[in-house]
Amino acid sequence: MIKVAVVGATGYTGVELLRILVQHPEVTIQMVTSRAEKGKAVSSVFPNLREHLELNFCDPDPKLLAACDLVFFATPHGTAMALVPELLAKGVKVIDLSADFRIKDAKLWAHWYGVNHTCPELLDEAVYGLPEINRELIKSASLIANPGCYPTAVQLGFIPLLKNNLVDPNSLIADVKSGVSGAGRKAAMGTLLCETSENFKAYAINGHRHQPEIVQGLNEQSDAPVNLTFMPHLVPMIRGIQASLYASLLNEDVNLQSLYEDFYQDEVFVDVMEAGNSPETRSVRGSNMCRIAITRSEGGDKVVILVAEDNLVKGAAGQAIQNMNIMYGFDEVLGLNIVSVLP
Repeated sequence: MIKVAVVGATGYTGVELLRILVQHPEVTIQMVTSRAEKGKAVSSVFPNLREHLELNFCDPDPKLLAACDLVFFATPHGTAMALVPELLAKGVKVIDLSADFRIKDAKLWAHWYGVNHTCPELLDEAVYGLPEINRELIKSASLIANPGCYPTAVQLGFIPLLKNNLVDPNSLIADVKSGVSGAGRKAAMGTLLCETSENFKAYAINGHRHQPEIVQGLNEQSDAPVNLTFMPHLVPMIRGIQASLYASLLNEDVNLQSLYEDFYQDEVFVDVMEAGNSPETRSVRGSNMCRIAITRSEGGDKVVILVAEDNLVKGAAGQAIQNMNIMYGFDEVLGLNIVSVLP
């Protein structure tokens, strides 16, 4: 049994962490922090946790956090890096769900997130928590940079092709749609019901800050530098991501279906669908599953990879708990055997 804390637990990612952690048989939740909601019962803010979690929100006091085995940060970007060095020095493990430790280049990180990184010395130490690729590194890690939701879908879709040198790395296109919860639990004009309902739009068309994270991960699996066109869209649903990925094949004779089935055959949270099928966001809603389908565009040299995941689970909280399970030697599926919600 390990003792954990969740810092910054008033957002959608935070409540997803709590929803899954309260059912985990090897976890005791010691602290749930929020400066804004300090003193309030967690269940008063998130009524789905009534009778499951009897804690009040408290300040993120480093001395109290240091009494935990593991601390999850579900905070805005730029917050975790202020506390992580002290926690690591005291032997506490950290899984950060923000972007503070995902990009290895401190200057590049500062360009995309608008502030200087305060502990760049930890960027090389942080392990990028994509279990299907970095499982062995995750086992011995003290600091996990939990991947973003878009990067998880795009990397899991493209990596089998890049790793086997089957596509032109200059030809990659990621056309990705996300539910509104990906924008977080904050008041903003662009995510109001009347703005998003019955509407569909591209955004961040001049560059999204997940782009360098995706390219960094893809470059690690490619023999040649990757050139990615990444275009995110907002769709009128609460949760879910559907990625349509395109690339030009270098070898048209390969059996793509077998390639993907073999590549992910031991991955319990990646489902390679049978030929002719297409993943749906509702088929992964509330679960830690990523579903993938592969097809050829009219039999030509273009390959299309379709990926669906829940942005709050496999794209955030569920993946964080998957990383925790690996770090502590638990069964990787522990707490994550969640059937998707239909309808």
